Amino acid sequence: MESRGGRSIEVDFFRGIVLIVIVLDHIPGSALSHLMLHAYAFCDSAEVFVFLGGYASAAAYTAVLAKRGPGAAQLRFIKRCWEIYRAYLLTALLTLVSGALLALFHLNQPMVEITGWPPFASQPLREALDILVLRRQPYLSSVLPMYVIFALCVPLAVPLARRSAAAALIMSVAIWAAARPLAGLFSIDDVRDWAFNPFAWQLMFVLGIVCRVRPVSEDVYASNTARWLVRAALAAVLAFAVLKLFVLTQPLPGTLKQNLSVDRVINFLAILCVTARLVRLGSVAWLAQRLPAVVRVGRTGLVCFVTGTLVSLLVDTATPRAFHGVSGVLVALSGDLVAITAMLVIARGWSGWKGESSRAAVNGAGCG
Repeated sequence: MESRGGRSIEVDFFRGIVLIVIVLDHIPGSALSHLMLHAYAFCDSAEVFVFLGGYASAAAYTAVLAKRGPGAAQLRFIKRCWEIYRAYLLTALLTLVSGALLALFHLNQPMVEITGWPPFASQPLREALDILVLRRQPYLSSVLPMYVIFALCVPLAVPLARRSAAAALIMSVAIWAAARPLAGLFSIDDVRDWAFNPFAWQLMFVLGIVCRVRPVSEDVYASNTARWLVRAALAAVLAFAVLKLFVLTQPLPGTLKQNLSVDRVINFLAILCVTARLVRLGSVAWLAQRLPAVVRVGRTGLVCFVTGTLVSLLVDTATPRAFHGVSGVLVALSGDLVAITAMLVIARGWSGWKGESSRAAVNGAGCG
């Protein structure tokens, strides 16, 4: 379903949900985070975030391509690369400043370590250079360097997928299979340096591109094969949930996420298949229309991602840890509510400011 401006309300809704979930997942004391995707699946919000990034990038590229040609589309993503890089630097700066303030006032020591402030304080010039050249990414900024690379590749990946979805997927799978040695060549095979191996995670991004430029036809969706595929996918989702909840209950090695392991990909594809069915039935659009504030968060994705870093840090620091039992759960839920409200308010405020700026520009042009 297309919303105003040709945007998909379902995609914006999912992006809004994922951005809120990312904030909650990075609040160690969050109560709601125990109900999120990572609790009952081998994948988490990161796969959804990157997949939707590929989908939205393909939509944006094809829209500019249709209106202004390939040169404008390529230029748009070169500019987008710069926008993401600036957002990465801002996120890193906010993270380090937050860590410095927490250290100064002796607050939330575990979070001080996570922000990366201690090594920066000891070697500021070296750490600053490492951040500038993407060698180090403090805390939540770690996903953005990967997006810088992906934005540069969009003008190559989207035309390839438009010509041949099979060729795009085969090439992407081949790069994913060789992701660890490729990362080693660029010295990004250490999870402490790059939380996401871009050679592996490009598979999620390309899957999003392919789903946008080569959507499944109505005839295929209506076939018996598709119905059985959805049933098999639902069975796989339930099987993965049982494994995660009752068998593999201990935290899995970080390298599995960093390098996008096979089980994560399979689990995500199963969830994607079931979700696509719900989208086709109109269930997601119906829900999105009744939660416009969440859709607004999805439409202000980069701003909400950057500010979400501060939200998670502030809420985690302000949430008391002295309570246990029911009181502890209520305190944690209160922190979650504050975080969610903050994200909705930020999205609303930014959208309002952008709307006023656009109207002012139009009025100024009219007066001229």
